[in-house]
Amino acid sequence: MIINKILLNDAYHISKWKYDEPYTLYNFDDSPEDIQELMDGSYFRVQLNNELIGFLCFGYNAQVPDGRAVGLYNDNGKNFIDFGLGMKPELCGHGNGLSFVQTGLEFAIKRFKPKFVRLSVATFNIRAISVYSRIGFSKEQTFF
Repeated sequence: MIINKILLNDAYHISKWKYDEPYTLYNFDDSPEDIQELMDGSYFRVQLNNELIGFLCFGYNAQVPDGRAVGLYNDNGKNFIDFGLGMKPELCGHGNGLSFVQTGLEFAIKRFKPKFVRLSVATFNIRAISVYSRIGFSKEQTFF
């Protein structure tokens, strides 16, 4: 897998990806604001065999608004890098997650050199939680 800064064309494609229920909360809405967010420097594209297969994001854009509301991210990023990711919808649920997340995690550690990497995930997303647990992440806090 190859990871690079996201390009405008990638942002347009990603903003149109649509996930099936119950994962629709991960959909972008194809708005100019979404394109602007995807292009703000915190997102990276992930390619395999010259095909866009997903994205990684770091920092503020990897945080969940409800988590901010309950003070989950009050450390100001001093010890943590927040890590978010999305895989092309057609590739989800087919056993690709472990290598995708592992590659993203290795990239985050090499690039940002954080003490800790933090992921926020919806409690219903059992398949993602399973992958994150297999890599070594553990549940620290739940919020609604």
